Amino acid sequence: MLKFIKSHMSTIGGIEIYPLISFIIFFVFFLIVAILVFKESKENISIMSNLPLEDETEHSSNI
Repeated sequence: MLKFIKSHMSTIGGIEIYPLISFIIFFVFFLIVAILVFKESKENISIMSNLPLEDETEHSSNI
């Protein structure tokens, strides 16, 4: 099965660029998420971390 895939992949011209493009997309997305997480306020993170522990009535009254 792997030989079948390798033989077909080797016939496609310019296929070497796709892993690089995938890595760049992943890395840019990772950087954006990391920047957003580090810029988030401590208060908002505390509120979000306690959301699963709150009752629905408490959550709806805070909105």
